[in-house]
Amino acid sequence: MNRPRYLTGFLNLGHTVDHMLMLIFPTVLLAMSPAFGWSYDDMLKLSLGGFIAFGAGSIPAGWLGDRWSRRGMMIVFFFGIGAAAILAGLVQTPWQLAAALTLVGLFGAIYHPVGIAMLVKDETRVGRALGINGIWGNLGVAFAALAAGGLAEFAGWRAAFIVPGLAVMMLGAVFAWIIPPLHAGGRRTAVARAALDNATIVRVFAVLLVATACGGVIFNATTIAMPKVFEERLSALAQSTFGIGALVCAVYVIAAFSQYCVGRLIDKVSVRAVFVPIALMQVPLLLLAASLENWAMLIVAVAMMFFVFGQIPINDAMVARYTDEHWRARIYAVRYAVRYVVSFGGSSLSVPLIARLHGASGNFASVFMVLSGIAVLIGLAALCFPRSRPTAELAAAE
Repeated sequence: MNRPRYLTGFLNLGHTVDHMLMLIFPTVLLAMSPAFGWSYDDMLKLSLGGFIAFGAGSIPAGWLGDRWSRRGMMIVFFFGIGAAAILAGLVQTPWQLAAALTLVGLFGAIYHPVGIAMLVKDETRVGRALGINGIWGNLGVAFAALAAGGLAEFAGWRAAFIVPGLAVMMLGAVFAWIIPPLHAGGRRTAVARAALDNATIVRVFAVLLVATACGGVIFNATTIAMPKVFEERLSALAQSTFGIGALVCAVYVIAAFSQYCVGRLIDKVSVRAVFVPIALMQVPLLLLAASLENWAMLIVAVAMMFFVFGQIPINDAMVARYTDEHWRARIYAVRYAVRYVVSFGGSSLSVPLIARLHGASGNFASVFMVLSGIAVLIGLAALCFPRSRPTAELAAAE
C-alpha cells in the first residue's frame, strides 16, 4: 500500500475535528440561551441549516474529491471549518449564529466522502481501519461536550468556538506542509461482478439506504440531545455545564470503542452476522432511556451509545466492500447526504423532532420512544442483508 507517511494519522484527526466542531453548539447552547434570551428549543433550531449543509454539501465534496484532488479538499476542510467556527464565536445575533453554523456544516461536509475514501484506498483490513477511524470520530463527539462545556464555563461561550477553530486551522497548515500531492489510481477493489447478481447488489444498497437514513436520525438525535437529557435526568450527578459535558464525554469515550470491536469483527465474519445484533439491541435500550434517571440513565446511555456508534463502521464497510475505488468518494457522498439531509431536513426528524417533542412535553420520553421505533426499521433492514460474503470481502478477511 503506497500512502504518504502520517496520512492515516491526519485522516483520523480530521474525523475528530469534524464531529467535534459540529457538536460544540449543543453543549454551549446550555450557556448561550440566557445570553440571547431565547429558549433551548428555539435556539436549537438555529443549527438546522448547518446540519442540512453537512449532508447536502457532501455530494459536491465527494465529486470534487474524485475529479479534482482529495488532498486539496482536505486542506479546504481544515481551513474552512476552523474559520467558520471562529466566526460562530464572534456573532452578535441569533441569525448571524445560524449563518456561521451553516458554514461549519458546509465545510464539515467535506470530511466523510473525501477522508473515508482516502482512508480505505488500497486498505486490506477495511473493518479495522474504519473501526479505528470511528473511535477518533467519536472521541470528537465526546470531547466536543467536554471542551465546549469547560471553555463555556471558565472562559465564556465564545471561546468554546474560537479556541478549537484556531487549533483546527493550525492543524490544516501542518497537513498542507507535511502531506505531499497524492497520485491518482490504485488497485480497483470493487466486488467481482461475477460473484454477485444484480438482485443482490440492489438488495445491499437498499439495506444501506434504510440503515443510513434511520441510523442517521438516531445518531444525530441522541448526540444532539444528550447534554440536555443529562441536565434534566442526571441532576443528582452534575449541576454545571462543565459537569454535564464531562459526563457526556465519558459516555461517548466508552461507547467509541465499539467501533474498533465492530471493525475487527467485520474483517473476520460476514457483515450480516455483526449488523443484525447491533441493530436489534438499539430498540430495547432506547425504550429504557425514555424513563430512567441518574445512575440508571447513565448506565443505559453508555450501552445505548455503544450500539448506536457500533453501527457506523458497518455502513461504511458496505460501501468499501461493494464499490470501486475510482468513484467511491461519490458513493460515500450519497451515503452521508442521505444520513444528514434525511436526519435533519425532514419536518419531524432529528433537530425538529427534538425541538417539537421536547417543547410539547417538556421531557425526552417521547423522543426516545420515536427513536426506538426507527431502530425497529434498522433491525428489519439488517435481517434482509445477504448472508453470503462477497469475493472482495472474503479476500480482505484472509
